[in-house]
Amino acid sequence: MTATDSRARAADEAPRRAASRALYALLSAHAISQTGNVITAFAIPFYVLATGGSGVEVGLAAFAATAPVIFGGVFGGVVIDRVGGRRTAIIADVVSGATVLAIPALALTVGLPFWALLLIVFASGILDTPGQIARRVMLPELTEAARIRLERSVGLLDGSERLSKLIGASVAGALVALLGPMAALITNAAAFFVSAAVTRLMVPATTVRIAADDNADGDADAETDAETPRSYWRELRDGFRFVVRDPLMRLIVGMVLITNLLDAARSSTLLPLYANAELGGAGALAVIVAVMGGCALIGNIAFGFVAHRVPRRLTFAICFLIAGGPSSAVFAFGAPFAVLIAVVAISGLAAGALNPILGAVQLERVPARMRGRVFGLLNAGTWAGVPLGALVGGFMADGVGLFVAFGVIAVVYTVVTLTPLTGGSWRLMDRRPAPGAAP
Repeated sequence: MTATDSRARAADEAPRRAASRALYALLSAHAISQTGNVITAFAIPFYVLATGGSGVEVGLAAFAATAPVIFGGVFGGVVIDRVGGRRTAIIADVVSGATVLAIPALALTVGLPFWALLLIVFASGILDTPGQIARRVMLPELTEAARIRLERSVGLLDGSERLSKLIGASVAGALVALLGPMAALITNAAAFFVSAAVTRLMVPATTVRIAADDNADGDADAETDAETPRSYWRELRDGFRFVVRDPLMRLIVGMVLITNLLDAARSSTLLPLYANAELGGAGALAVIVAVMGGCALIGNIAFGFVAHRVPRRLTFAICFLIAGGPSSAVFAFGAPFAVLIAVVAISGLAAGALNPILGAVQLERVPARMRGRVFGLLNAGTWAGVPLGALVGGFMADGVGLFVAFGVIAVVYTVVTLTPLTGGSWRLMDRRPAPGAAP
């Protein structure tokens, strides 16, 4: 190899290495920010219980924490497309950190009535979804520049979320058990500020370039996008129209909406109540959540190496079935703690394959210039049942009891997750467009 070849090769490798560093910085910031969200979801229910709250009040607090996901997803997507993913992610983390910090600041000084807690929790979550979507929007260009498979980078992003659950649940459980929920919330605020700093310092603003003339959605109006300024509401309408017209996106939204509702009832309300009543408190719940997150992380890593070799639809249906039904049924039967951990571990391994498949399908089918608004609408649609699920979980716990509630969730979850095997437009999940091809 000549000196000229060596210099050319080094020059070719430099952009790839820079993109790799930026990609891993983005993944790290995402994991840190999501860790903050996990701590919030963990600390708030135990704060409500510590102040004498009921199961319904725990459900109301979970509702206030999850309802902003819908508003942020619907109305924040266009902002991401206009402002940019990096700037949106930074602002979202800073605002979330400041509002979370207000909870212990008020509770430890002038006092914090329950209605004020609900308002602050709602305000804290309003930018969470735009921040998460903003980091996902930046992913494809970094992935291409770093020369890795899209399924693997999506799996890494999802893996960072799983890692955050592992770390966040462990940290939150220890802090709540030893120092109380206020200490957990202060740590949570710090996590958001650190995430904003990592994004600001280590993810260059120039790493993501979305072509203004990307017309992959086949919309005739797209040809004028670069020439004619469009109103906020028109851009939002175009994103909504894209989601409604895509048959696979409609199916995904409908199915995941139901499963997220069931997951919210289980994780936001029923599991904290079950842990408090049957397992001895926050420590046991921390172990359950950590095992689920850790095994899902292992599933993410393992799936990243085989994702391009397996049929998407079949893998998705089987893994979703394993991830949902059994992990609820064991609580319905009041299984011993060791059995709970074993089943949750298996469910976590299966769950590790779900979001990488969904993320890759969405990134392949959504035009680059519309990612913010379309992903926001998809996120809002799939999360629309989460606030209701948190409330339903509280009412079911007080009405029919924890065991029956878990049993109902297990049955419904199993039926819903079998639908991809029925065929129809679900077969589009296995399609793999060539890079740059329109869906």
